[in-house]
Amino acid sequence: MTTTPEAEAALHEKFMRMAIRLSSQNVKKALGGPFGAVIVKDGRLVAKSANKVTTTCDPTAHAEVSAIRLAAKKLNTFDLSGCVIYTSCEPCPMCLGAIYWAKINRVFYGNNQGDAASIGFNDQFIYEELALPMHGRRLTATRILQHEALEAFELWKKSDFKIAY
Repeated sequence: MTTTPEAEAALHEKFMRMAIRLSSQNVKKALGGPFGAVIVKDGRLVAKSANKVTTTCDPTAHAEVSAIRLAAKKLNTFDLSGCVIYTSCEPCPMCLGAIYWAKINRVFYGNNQGDAASIGFNDQFIYEELALPMHGRRLTATRILQHEALEAFELWKKSDFKIAY
């Protein structure tokens, strides 16, 4: 079945409006930050979530990450290939990483980084830190016990039970 460009655009707008509605409701109900995300596969809603950072005391519970967790559980897979994510705001570095790891095919977003920064959600420092060599970052990172840590990697290389992801 072929869809017209107009029908496809209407479907994208429908799911984006759902993500935006989640973000607004989250603020109105004082449940967390103004962010919402919806994951769709084959034109059907798979999962949706608003930001849950403050209500769950989980700094990783951004809307996108929460929706990815729900979608993976519902589809019983860590590979969300074929899925599209609609998010009320351009994903932060953590969420963007999660989207890549989940193998989501496409992102639609409403607000951008500048819009988020204007209300106090500024991720620019993370982008700047990632561009620096490890020794130049504000977060001190020290490598220790490398040889002991490598044991698990060696086991993984030899394992007949590993599942590539």
